[in-house]
Amino acid sequence: MSKQIASKNNKIELGMLSSSSFNLLLTTQYKNSKKIVIVDENTQEECWPYLLTSFEALKEAEVIVLPTGEDNKVMEVSFQVWEALTNYHIQRNDLVINLGGGIVTDMGGFIASVYKRGIDFINIPTTLLAMVDASVGGKTGVNLGAHKNQLGVFSMPVITFCDPIFLNTLEDKELLAGKAEMLKHGLIASEDFFYRLNADTSKIPHEDLIAEAIQIKANIVDADFKEQGDRKKLNFGHTIGHSIEGFLIEQEVEITHGECVAWGMLVESYLSQESAELPPEDLSKIESVIRSQYPELPIQPDHFETLIELMEHDKKNKGALINFTLLNKIGKSTIDYQLEKDQVIEALYKVFK
Repeated sequence: MSKQIASKNNKIELGMLSSSSFNLLLTTQYKNSKKIVIVDENTQEECWPYLLTSFEALKEAEVIVLPTGEDNKVMEVSFQVWEALTNYHIQRNDLVINLGGGIVTDMGGFIASVYKRGIDFINIPTTLLAMVDASVGGKTGVNLGAHKNQLGVFSMPVITFCDPIFLNTLEDKELLAGKAEMLKHGLIASEDFFYRLNADTSKIPHEDLIAEAIQIKANIVDADFKEQGDRKKLNFGHTIGHSIEGFLIEQEVEITHGECVAWGMLVESYLSQESAELPPEDLSKIESVIRSQYPELPIQPDHFETLIELMEHDKKNKGALINFTLLNKIGKSTIDYQLEKDQVIEALYKVFK
């Protein structure tokens, strides 16, 4: 049987899809609903055949294929999908199934939530990053130019199914991308989890560690669904990371979200030492983990002003200052540090020297 993650806002099952409640949902609650499966080019090839051959209720499903890549996470693609849903005569009692990584679950959730003012959707994340982060918590959205997730809504899936079988299809860099978010969960909320995750040398983290990472995020989201307070802790590493990611995508550099977040966490750890009393030994440990596991990024000092401009559009900012979640120590974080751009540039110099 699959494992249920305890949460009041998120319904999440971790384990084999075939032993989950997925088939029961398809054959009871959604027996008479049309099913739309949203995939990307990779999951159409690697993951959809498994669902199609395993679940008779999906044999009539319509499949919509999104183009891969962060640069396609845009409104133009969303409009094409909405037109397709209209052509398929999808109604409010029908169902969207998002089968893919974070881009698919973010976009698919947004598309379903806006179409006819909202139709039900189920997330089946196929990457480690999506399992432990993107598909959990009800954030949906698309990018606006270089600005990450600038357009979107909070909208919960009916349920999220995390089947580790899909992790076997991933390249190493995608597994590392997911591990970055798991590291973040430990850094902001559990020192013990951070050190146990680092002690796990297997390429794919143990299922118990994946479950614990999901649980950490679910607990934070349950306490603050609309991100008025402590949910901002989940943004650790993302203020810098999103600006790096947006900049490098504009430069047509192939990059994963997790790599950018990893280096964003390192920059924000330097800010934490300066502004939140992060102990030097904790900073040293974080730096060792990031530099040993994640390839260096092509970020140089003459890029810093552009990065600052991107950060100034961050949704969490108030006024001219840039808003950060910072670490007080490994496993403890505090939200809403308002920092000057000169402080941020100084931290960028320390990391990308």
